[in-house]
Amino acid sequence: MIYEKQERWFSIMVYFILFLAGASCLLPLIYIISVSFSSYDAIVTGKVSFWPIEATLDNYRQLLKGTRVVQGLVNNVILTVVGTLLSLGMTILAAYPLSRGYCYGRRFFTLAIIFTMLFQGGLIPSFMLIKNLDLMNTYWSLWLPGIVSTYNMLIMRTFFEQIPEEMIESAQIDGSGEWRILLHLILPLSKPVLATLGLFYAVHYWNLFLPVLLYITESEKINLTVMVQQMIQSTQLIALLGQDSANIDIKLTPAGIKSAGILVLVLPLMMVYPFLQKYFVKGVMLGAVKG
Repeated sequence: MIYEKQERWFSIMVYFILFLAGASCLLPLIYIISVSFSSYDAIVTGKVSFWPIEATLDNYRQLLKGTRVVQGLVNNVILTVVGTLLSLGMTILAAYPLSRGYCYGRRFFTLAIIFTMLFQGGLIPSFMLIKNLDLMNTYWSLWLPGIVSTYNMLIMRTFFEQIPEEMIESAQIDGSGEWRILLHLILPLSKPVLATLGLFYAVHYWNLFLPVLLYITESEKINLTVMVQQMIQSTQLIALLGQDSANIDIKLTPAGIKSAGILVLVLPLMMVYPFLQKYFVKGVMLGAVKG
């Protein structure tokens, strides 16, 4: 009886801590949403809390009209979609051979790949390498350096190792080669881990910041993340919008424009995540059971 009571109180404390952690992440986002939809007077007077006051779409209209946010969003989509497909493809090609026990030098190559998690070239050598390869101001400078994540590759390799060997042997007896086994047997069984790692890669490419600042010099090619950061740092957002404060028909505040830009940045991933959530926990757990 005492044990059950202690367990109940422990569960209550765990749920309470998780509630506080969830609220600490959710409330700032709710506040940003409220500010982005609130009127100029409500924001200036500080009336906005967790619900829009005098709801309006003026901030979004001016954001889409006066900045390159649409171009930045398109650049983000290109970077994310192409980068995720390339990274998933290369991760599969690295993980599948290393998951097969008959792969020659399997242990050596695995340790060599893990070595890259501990030691890296550094920022300056990486910049010089990209420059010498003539990749500056191209998206390949953002895709190639991190095209394969060692951590993600190890998760996928472990997942492939857990597929019963008997299934692979039966496919080989039927005359299937390695490519056919990979494409028609392994990958259809790997949807959870593919969805999970695809989400990891997508979040990485969507939120790229420092590499874009280092390697992309043309303003037409910067992504939405850098654009929003520039807007947040700017102290003259009206000038950024290309407007004269004396001739503004709609009153705007920096906070309203910033909030609208941040929401435009995070909304696409928030919309995609629910569709991948059912694969998320299963993919990570199945890929991390073994060492």
